Amino acid sequence: MTESLPPGGAVLDVDELEARWADAWRPEHVAERLDGVGVTWCVAAGWALDLFRGEQSRPHGDLEIAVPAAGFPEIRGRFPEYVFDAVGSGRVWPGAGAEALAATHQTWLRDPTSGQFLFDVFREPHEGGTWIFRRDEGLRLPYDTIIERTADGIPYLAPELALLFKARAQRPKDQADFDAVLPLLGRARRDVLAGLLATVHPRHPWLTELAG
Repeated sequence: MTESLPPGGAVLDVDELEARWADAWRPEHVAERLDGVGVTWCVAAGWALDLFRGEQSRPHGDLEIAVPAAGFPEIRGRFPEYVFDAVGSGRVWPGAGAEALAATHQTWLRDPTSGQFLFDVFREPHEGGTWIFRRDEGLRLPYDTIIERTADGIPYLAPELALLFKARAQRPKDQADFDAVLPLLGRARRDVLAGLLATVHPRHPWLTELAG
């Protein structure tokens, strides 16, 4: 991802975004469409935590999946009847051209007939089979250690990493997700998350709770 955004890009207000995400897909829908794909992928963010929990704990305004950036064309090819829009800094570039893709890491799948957004693809930095944390390139982990699966095979980002992404914003829903998942994290998972937070957000209030 480059530092500068391309010209143009539409700005969508909060109400319009909420309305256009009203029909967002669920993880099982995406998993069905991506069955057999050769690219490593996983459900991310709040839905990843609910897949770890084994139940939906709250409403989700959207659905995010993460893929290695180089694998995005194969993902894109699974949805020929839809359009991917590039997204960054509150702007949307319809059609996700090369310049917009290079400057952003988010891509929203859009139904061209209804205009509804269906799910969000995070195109993540990586080196081969090694995932790179986009907010700190020093944090690198093998993909096969950060992805877990539900009983019916849906891949999701390990809760420690899903919470690491949420730690920066600390929105009410992020705190609620942390509070709900913390009792389910064993000592090993808590220690991993604490170590990651100590590196990326060394003064984060969650560190105190993780030490308990």
